[in-house]
Amino acid sequence: MIRTNIITPYGPVYEGLATGVNLPGTEGAFEVKFNHASLMSMLEIGKVIVREKSGKEETFSVNGGFVEVFDNRVTVLAESAENVRDIDLDRARQAREKAAAKIREDKEQKAAQEDVLKAELALKRAINRIKLYELKR
Repeated sequence: MIRTNIITPYGPVYEGLATGVNLPGTEGAFEVKFNHASLMSMLEIGKVIVREKSGKEETFSVNGGFVEVFDNRVTVLAESAENVRDIDLDRARQAREKAAAKIREDKEQKAAQEDVLKAELALKRAINRIKLYELKR
């Protein structure tokens, strides 16, 4: 078994034992299984799937961060994370619309590239949450 923890700046989101953990690495998604080699990796905005011993899968939306794999432990340090069953679809849709409007406004006003990139990241996070919500159905 793999001791798995997903932690955000606001506290733990998941703690448990898993047979496998699928993660959205910056170089592509990868799966950690029992006795996996030690590693550290950056995470993209995406989904984390925890396969529990019972066969149940828990899916989380993560907004970037890092993962450390060491001695059959997976520790995800995420900027934010939420179980897909807790996603508020209306709030995610509002965030998507707000981010899209901000991108249009920033481009029209020739805002700093940094402002456009922040809005694009917000849009990507909202789209990820909506997509994962719809996949759970």
